[in-house]
Amino acid sequence: MKQKYYLDTCIWRDYYENRSDKFRPLGEWALELLNLIIKNKDEILVSELVIKELGTEYSKGRIKDLFEINGVTILFIPTLQQQRFEAIKLSQKRKVHASDALHAVLARDNKAILVSRDNHFLELLDIVDVKKPEDLI
Repeated sequence: MKQKYYLDTCIWRDYYENRSDKFRPLGEWALELLNLIIKNKDEILVSELVIKELGTEYSKGRIKDLFEINGVTILFIPTLQQQRFEAIKLSQKRKVHASDALHAVLARDNKAILVSRDNHFLELLDIVDVKKPEDLI
């Protein structure tokens, strides 16, 4: 069975901008993860929220280009109203951003591993499996 991955916005930016910090090649690790997903014929899930967040940094054309990766199956998933409500409740209860809670709910409901560097997701580990790219490659 194919593994599903829900990539947080920061992972897409790491890949597209080939970002790094002082010690870590974040863009290289994101690329290695994408190559592993291609090799294993796994799937990447993308939500409206990821597209909206990317839209604060990139044009629609750049976002379209970002998702055109040869060999990667990208599935665009809907966001249901009940998922939004659950995310709002979770964000209030766990003291995390509503957007982070929504990413977690979407990944969980679609049986995907949430890939992120955001430490806010540590508050949601009982909701969804969260990994960094380097944990998966």
